[in-house]
Amino acid sequence: MRSATTIRRAAPTSPAPPRPPRRALQADAEALHSALADLVRVYQFRDRDRICCHDISVTQCYALEALVDRGPLRLNALADLLFLDKSTTSRVVSALVRKGYVQNAADAADRRAIALTPTAAGRRLCARITADLVDQQKALLRDMTPDVRARAIQVIRGMARAADARFRAGVSVGGSACAPGSSSADAGQSSCGPDTGCRTPVRPFTSVRG
Repeated sequence: MRSATTIRRAAPTSPAPPRPPRRALQADAEALHSALADLVRVYQFRDRDRICCHDISVTQCYALEALVDRGPLRLNALADLLFLDKSTTSRVVSALVRKGYVQNAADAADRRAIALTPTAAGRRLCARITADLVDQQKALLRDMTPDVRARAIQVIRGMARAADARFRAGVSVGGSACAPGSSSADAGQSSCGPDTGCRTPVRPFTSVRG
């Protein structure tokens, strides 16, 4: 007589309970902070290595790009775009003028005011640096599908806009000593070090466009 074989079925597993919204937001914020910190760290090193090979500092490059994209600009407007105080921006511009990449001209709206505009050499330099950095972005995107690339660009651009708006409104600053205008960021003398906290973290040599 054969013995009966008993087959035991595993009890169905219930799905994990969803995280409370507040805890989920906290966890996502911590993960985002870690991911962005890694990304910004890599881009800071990249900017130092690539941009400083062109005889300008990272901050000078940011200023030149702003003038190419949005110029002519008055000094105060440029300082606002760069999140730098007026005196620091003036030193950055002076270095660019000395190197022949920026020039002073009468403001079209007010002939008594001075506007900053890139020279032809400055535009060529900006184009060379942009092409160099875009080639590196192409290498990063090569293994992604077009849909993933589009979504990644959309997310990063949206976060850049949100961070920029919060920073300008003072929400992301609080009582920090790194508020706009308080940094003694690289004035472009000879250092190629990263800027010291007075730029939005998701704008490595790229404007908030679109």
